Amino acid sequence: MTRPWNDPGADFERAVNGMTSCIFLLEHHGQWAATVMVGDDGHRGWVYYLGVVPACRKQGLGRQMMAAAEHWLCERNAPKIQLMVRDDNEAAIGFYQALGYEVQPVVTIGKRLGPHGN
Repeated sequence: MTRPWNDPGADFERAVNGMTSCIFLLEHHGQWAATVMVGDDGHRGWVYYLGVVPACRKQGLGRQMMAAAEHWLCERNAPKIQLMVRDDNEAAIGFYQALGYEVQPVVTIGKRLGPHGN
């Protein structure tokens, strides 16, 4: 779910301390089983870090987390929800397509900022 150049701890802190983002945690049988981070950038909603504990997969928990993210964004009148998936992650792409998401014809362009950037 993460890459060495990403700092999920810092992302978590920004999300829980921000007014335009939220993190949902799902408890299943007394243990944390799933999570998702959602944010509204003022133009559209974004989903990050959807994850389900391997032993809890195939039980609908990922769908529940995405429903929570969609609901949160609908309450804020976000016109669209989107997310990024690595192009070789066929399982994740299939999961989102089963929920009605479509691969978009866009290219993601980015630049690192701060001490790790240029």
